[in-house]
Amino acid sequence: MTLSSRLIAVNHCRSGDPVGYSGSWRCPEDMPVGVVAIGYGDGYPRHAPSGTPLLVNARRVPLVGRVSMDMVTVDLRSQPNAKTGDLVVLWGRGLPAEEIAEAAGTISYELFCGVTQRVRFSEEDLV
Repeated sequence: MTLSSRLIAVNHCRSGDPVGYSGSWRCPEDMPVGVVAIGYGDGYPRHAPSGTPLLVNARRVPLVGRVSMDMVTVDLRSQPNAKTGDLVVLWGRGLPAEEIAEAAGTISYELFCGVTQRVRFSEEDLV
């Protein structure tokens, strides 16, 4: 199973800017921060900490800030050419669900069972 979404925004943040609920994470320098259209309302683990890996265009980037209901934010310093619409893999092809589960303090089976009806499934996913 691959859980994927898209970047819906790329923000150019300044050093010290807060990211996420309660400004729990602050930018260590001027940097691009991506917004991904997925959150705990879709089944992504709410307790995934900053640093949890995601793939943007098949390259690892860390989650930054807290997971919100509809969005997560990612550090795009290693992906300066990332743009709105780019593919983001939350787990699956190229990124084992077990790695995400471990970061979130759970097991991969719970991740799979937690995916909600808000997520669209494609025939390609079922093959």
